[in-house]
Amino acid sequence: MTTATDTEAQTFMRPDLRPAGWAVSTGLTPYPAAVAAMEGRAQAIAEGRAGELVWLLEHPPLYSAGVSAKPRDLLWPERFPVFESGRGGQFTYHGPGQRVVYVMLDLRVRGRDTRGFVTALETWLIGALGRFGVAAGARRDRVGVWVERSASGDPPREDKIAAIGVRLRRWVSFHGVSLNVDPDLGHYGGIVPCGISDHGVTSLRDLGFKGSMAEVDRALLEQFATVFGPLEPAPAPELV
Repeated sequence: MTTATDTEAQTFMRPDLRPAGWAVSTGLTPYPAAVAAMEGRAQAIAEGRAGELVWLLEHPPLYSAGVSAKPRDLLWPERFPVFESGRGGQFTYHGPGQRVVYVMLDLRVRGRDTRGFVTALETWLIGALGRFGVAAGARRDRVGVWVERSASGDPPREDKIAAIGVRLRRWVSFHGVSLNVDPDLGHYGGIVPCGISDHGVTSLRDLGFKGSMAEVDRALLEQFATVFGPLEPAPAPELV
């Protein structure tokens, strides 16, 4: 087990400490429009026409297939729309109650280290969850953030609470992370999440958290600053 205190890289800050933008969209953002806006912003960052941006949103219910997705892991293709995605990873679910964060950072100035970047994302999420008393951790043999579950008389198990799927183009990141705050966990039944069938999924609400999405956003914002550096409010990308 890897925890927030012993990950390989705990910070991924810019040496000039220039703030990244922090944008929050309300309501449910359509997936194709969000991806188009995200990719446009990442290209603008690579070309020096825009600054870094961290974009928080929620999607309507859908399944997303990463570049490593296997057709057999889509168990119920008629249940929700299925979208091909250029991010890393396999099938995942997005929907209301899940905080999706698209992370568009310029790794040319933060260090060209793909594994270190993923580890920093894990460190960020683990720290944010720790603010709610959730002892989460990373695993060296699988990406994402996990919690150990146990019940009286049952063997312990590990459930996934946050997924990570990123892509780099010209060393600018896009796609990002999804944290289960209070989604309908039954919606995961239409896929084998991330191709892993011997572990479950959980959420903050499933673990007893009764707070709001805004409280989670505050924890994510404050913890982000400790791993990636300063932030400033920014508008969300325009949807086409």
